[in-house]
Amino acid sequence: MNESTPGSGSPAPAIDTIIDQAMRPVADAASGFIFYSVELFGTQIPLIVLWLVAGGVFFTVYLGFINIRGFRHAVDIVRGKYNNPDDPGQISQFQALTTAVSGTVGIGNIAGVAVAISVGGPGATFWLIAAGLLGMSTKLAECTLGVMYRKYENGVVSGGPMYYLEKGLALKNWPRLGRGLGIFYAASMVLGCLGIGNMFQSNQTAAILVDVTGGADSMFAGRTWIIGCALALAVGVVIIGGIRSIAATTSRLVPGMALLYVLVALLVIALNYEALPGAFAAIWNGAFDPQGVTGGIIGVMIIGFRRAVFSNEAGLGSAAIAHSTARTNEPVSEGFVALLEPFIDTVVICTITALVIITTIYDPALADQSMAGIEMTTRAFASTLSWSPIPLSIAAMLFAYSTIITWSYYGLKAFTYLVGNSRAADLGFKLFFLSFVILGSAIELSALIDLSDALVFIVAIPNLLGLYLLAPMIRSEVRQYSRKYL
Repeated sequence: MNESTPGSGSPAPAIDTIIDQAMRPVADAASGFIFYSVELFGTQIPLIVLWLVAGGVFFTVYLGFINIRGFRHAVDIVRGKYNNPDDPGQISQFQALTTAVSGTVGIGNIAGVAVAISVGGPGATFWLIAAGLLGMSTKLAECTLGVMYRKYENGVVSGGPMYYLEKGLALKNWPRLGRGLGIFYAASMVLGCLGIGNMFQSNQTAAILVDVTGGADSMFAGRTWIIGCALALAVGVVIIGGIRSIAATTSRLVPGMALLYVLVALLVIALNYEALPGAFAAIWNGAFDPQGVTGGIIGVMIIGFRRAVFSNEAGLGSAAIAHSTARTNEPVSEGFVALLEPFIDTVVICTITALVIITTIYDPALADQSMAGIEMTTRAFASTLSWSPIPLSIAAMLFAYSTIITWSYYGLKAFTYLVGNSRAADLGFKLFFLSFVILGSAIELSALIDLSDALVFIVAIPNLLGLYLLAPMIRSEVRQYSRKYL
């Protein structure tokens, strides 16, 4: 990829290196602001994590532990018990759930959990689960508002934080604040979706495919742009059709890919069942009496919370964009559906990943080996089933593919909020988004990915601010709905 400079004995830096170096100061400044940390009890705590966890705690208590009380009802809704095809909306509530889940279940469920355990020990798993349970309440709040303030235009439904911030705060006589927060949210989402939901996913897909086809000897080594083009084509076929096409794909893909991963993981755990009692003991003891973790209990708690909020995205409002399109005339019912997301993503899939690692290869010394998360998880699976890296790789690539599909929709809705709905805007954004799929697979632009990740998480600030201001309205809707159905 490098080219020699005429008259020079050394190669010129690659174009992606030049761009990365130019963007690095901006990316570092944005990341430093968004992920600003304060030291508490000897550990660095990112304020954005505290902001997101505080939202989960607040809405869990404020809504009367609705995440626990409403769980069974949420399952009944997804099963179709209250389904009415004549209700307004574009896709079924089950499809809305799978679409949103496809945006949260990704490489992080495989790699991120391993990193959390290597740094915080098994005890991080306990706090990861706790944060997942709290996030269920936040998801209910934001997705309820998403349906309440969604917009219908020429048969197309649009919704999400930018709409409920604008409309909801206008009803409280803060129209300028609502409009400003909506624009800020949408602009950040447009740029942010290019990293966490696009380039990072395509980059990891290419890396996994190269690895399973021979590594340095792979036919794709040095030609990852071919993978990017194929992935962009596969994504384009789905997203050109809009939310119905995306929902139809994810409703088939998500259950299959999750089942594949969970079955292989459960098989590994079952074959190591003798280690399960010790694993549960290590998780419990490590949560309240961690050894060798900086910051002690607070340190391991923050590690678990950080992994959870970065995985299930509760508080970012992104899922509300998908749930806003669900067929229902009861906004709160879609909120109940949404609370299942953190449970599936964090409480189930992330916990299973943690148990695979703890029952197989976990050793405190792993924290000092600078092992990549995906490498640790792959080693854990392979230690019991030598053939498991193949289905694990397939699941990882499917996770990445479904994440790209869903985040293309999030970015599109944020973009059309800013510029208006039109065929030109729709097609233009999709082609722009697909070009970054190819770019992400072919080059290493860590600065761009870091910048876009920062922009994704900054949306938690206006989103949660809006949720707090609209909290009385949310509670009133939940209480009215609960009197009828709970």
